[in-house]
Amino acid sequence: MNPNIYLWIPLLPLIGALVAGLPGWFGRPVSRSVAHSATILGVAVSCALSLYVLYQHYWGGAESYNGTVYTWAVADGIRIEVGFLVDRLTAMMMVVVTSVSLMVHIYTIGYMGHDEENWPADSKLRDNGYQRFFAYIALFTFSMLMLVMANNFMQLFFGWEAVGLVSYLLIGFWVNRPTAIFANLKAFLINRVGDFGFLLGIAAVLMFYGSLDYVDVFQAAQASPDAEVSVPGLGTMLVATLIGVLLFIGAMGKSAQAPLHVWLPDSMEGPTPISALIHAATMVTAGIFMVARMSPIYELSDAALSFVLLVGAFTAFFMGLIGIVQNDIKRVVAYSTLSQLGYMFVALGVSGYAAGAFHLMTHAFFKALLFLGAGSVIIAMHHEQDMTKMGGLRKYMPITHWTVLIGTLALIGTPFFSGFYSKDAIIEAVHASERFGAGLAYWAVLLGVFVTSLYSFRLYFLVFWGKERMDEHTRAHLRESPAVVTVPLILLAIPSVLIGWFTIGPMLFGDFFDGAIQVLPQNDVLAVVGEHWQGPMAFTLHALAAPTLWLALAGVVVAWFLYVQKPELPAVLQQRARVLYNILVHKYGFDALWINGFGGLGRGLGRLFWRAGDVGLIDGLLVNGSARTVGRVAAAVRGLQSGYLYHYAFAMIIGLLALLTYFIGSWRGWFA
Repeated sequence: MNPNIYLWIPLLPLIGALVAGLPGWFGRPVSRSVAHSATILGVAVSCALSLYVLYQHYWGGAESYNGTVYTWAVADGIRIEVGFLVDRLTAMMMVVVTSVSLMVHIYTIGYMGHDEENWPADSKLRDNGYQRFFAYIALFTFSMLMLVMANNFMQLFFGWEAVGLVSYLLIGFWVNRPTAIFANLKAFLINRVGDFGFLLGIAAVLMFYGSLDYVDVFQAAQASPDAEVSVPGLGTMLVATLIGVLLFIGAMGKSAQAPLHVWLPDSMEGPTPISALIHAATMVTAGIFMVARMSPIYELSDAALSFVLLVGAFTAFFMGLIGIVQNDIKRVVAYSTLSQLGYMFVALGVSGYAAGAFHLMTHAFFKALLFLGAGSVIIAMHHEQDMTKMGGLRKYMPITHWTVLIGTLALIGTPFFSGFYSKDAIIEAVHASERFGAGLAYWAVLLGVFVTSLYSFRLYFLVFWGKERMDEHTRAHLRESPAVVTVPLILLAIPSVLIGWFTIGPMLFGDFFDGAIQVLPQNDVLAVVGEHWQGPMAFTLHALAAPTLWLALAGVVVAWFLYVQKPELPAVLQQRARVLYNILVHKYGFDALWINGFGGLGRGLGRLFWRAGDVGLIDGLLVNGSARTVGRVAAAVRGLQSGYLYHYAFAMIIGLLALLTYFIGSWRGWFA
């Protein structure tokens, strides 16, 4: 293939972002039509080229491409480069990122069409907010493409930090809202915690393997799989364990795994399109992609993989429980994202990298569909997000209703929907694994099926069924969203139904990821699961005898009973299970831990250093103290200046006698 194609794929969204946003810096923003046309065209062509690349790599026999585009610096033999590694894993990610991003771009025309209403009349940002938003989401797409296409750790880190920066801008897009500013600051700071570990991991890669290039690092790791390092306080461990854990800490921040997950639900303060973009196919999946890409390193350390497995299992189950008590429609979907990311990490933790990547792909489509469907509801409800003020919307919004139902069925793992194949494959892989923590993780993801079904259909029934709980003004103006909003919903609903059936075979039990993902034979749980593989229909029929289908069905039935048949019952259960309810509402105390614990400790230390160091030592002792000392000395010396001549003569005589005494004493010492 022509390498220039790879270069144009990330450049086109960047060009669109510059066209939409750069003129605004000079006070003359482009028109709205130019802004959305430039960015949509750039992402659309990038998507088409990504599909072509995937076609060539899987069906056309194209070889994996690993090349340098630009050498930025060379220092002590270490090359800092911009380069691309494009194989089937990369090609799949490129298609997912650009296709979901394209749907989000189109949807944004309708969602942000009246954005000026969200700004004060005197705001300087009121008139160009539409253009800035398109510039940001196109720049976000460029950053994610640079991340997934990187062939070295420095470019990976650039893309890693770039998506973090743009997400900060997008979450706090409505800067006139204090909650949005708090949310983007929270996201930025929490991600810095994870990124510190990530940066240490990259430094360890360079220190022990002597390169930042993926291929060189993987070869060096394979050449010395038993290399050890002594870590103060932790003893001796494998180099692969140290690097794997440090890199995963970065993934915990970017992909919102407990306890670094607290930023993601609050990111709902941003406009809905970025919720879909961040939570579906881009930023939060960066950690999944990174661990899958680093499979040659992780395969050398069972300890690092067990760490990934247990963190993912905890997040998958316990974050899903919080979704049951949320009333904000977007936050329910956000906690669903946390849970599903946990499922992906569980797959990675048992060496089922292909299953994790497969669920990443299917999840991207139905989760983007759910977020955009929630946005369609929010538009119709005049930006009301409280589900307790909705109900019965299915007769007013039929397209939104059916597409959200499709996304919900895919999310809970309904047979024949895409989420069924990827989620059940993960559960089967964990069940087949003998790695430390796999037993606990199996029960977490299995029970998580019921939890997912319960909170998902709770959302569905509260929004689209039951009594209409909105005010009369809102009810009188309820209507289906415009085509620019509903068409992306329909287009995302198609892969949410079909893509799992057609791709499970080659991705999990075929050679789709051949060469891109490396798994040691003794760790290959998907090979164990694949021994019984007889096609997607047999896999689907197998679900009839598996507990996952019945747990999902039980969640639907319980949600229907509680929120359609007996809508007064949840309040009674809430009172009787007040302790559990409060634990879930307060999110296990993680927010308090970060805000009042670590944040409060940091503020307390800051006040201590300010009072003791700045006020006490620097201002009080050094600056003001020096001035006071000079003043006191000057006052004492000033008292000696009487103005009488005989006083000065007497002082001179005394001084002369003192000097003579000193010198005479010195001379005697010399002649002694």
